[in-house]
Amino acid sequence: MQFDLQNMSPLARLTFLTGTVVPRPIALVTTISASGACNAAPYSFFGIAGIDPPVVTITVLPTPDGKMKDTGANILATGEFVVNLVSEELAEAMNVTCIDAPFGTDELVLAGLRTSPSVKVRPVRIADSPVSLECSVHSKMPLSDNQVLVVGNIVQAHVADQYVIDPKEPAFDTPAFRLVGAMHGAKWYAKLSDRFEMERPTWAEWVRQGKVK
Repeated sequence: MQFDLQNMSPLARLTFLTGTVVPRPIALVTTISASGACNAAPYSFFGIAGIDPPVVTITVLPTPDGKMKDTGANILATGEFVVNLVSEELAEAMNVTCIDAPFGTDELVLAGLRTSPSVKVRPVRIADSPVSLECSVHSKMPLSDNQVLVVGNIVQAHVADQYVIDPKEPAFDTPAFRLVGAMHGAKWYAKLSDRFEMERPTWAEWVRQGKVK
């Protein structure tokens, strides 16, 4: 069956994309307003996008009534944000930060999340996140009214000590992060405990094995 996304409503497009592109990593984004109010919200329209410079992307969608979300407004106002990755232990608190609270509400307090100061940006990081990435805005692209794609330059990173195997490599006990991913709809998530390994093929090995004529 074929789907013409150009002729779908925004809600139908959201349903289609979140129901097919899975699992998606979750960025629990902490920001601060121009007046100093803290905010936290999860985003699964998120990913790493480059290494030189090291960048992440986040797409901030509008609220159901078409307004700019606090996260987007804060990033545009201050040019800074922190991406906190979500472990199984943080999943319920992350879900609390989804609440449709009034503008200016500190979701970190509502969710009972502990925070720590960041090193190079004003927004705090979540203390119990296994990985936090301090970011400054590299570039931004308006996609539609109150919908914006933000590219963030990672200026400082934090990894909890217990997961660091070798800081020089750097090498981490990544499975121990126990991160969760977003699945279909607005309620479903996935644990990353079911993994498998595959060796990447090389052309030279294929030639040696006679797989290439």
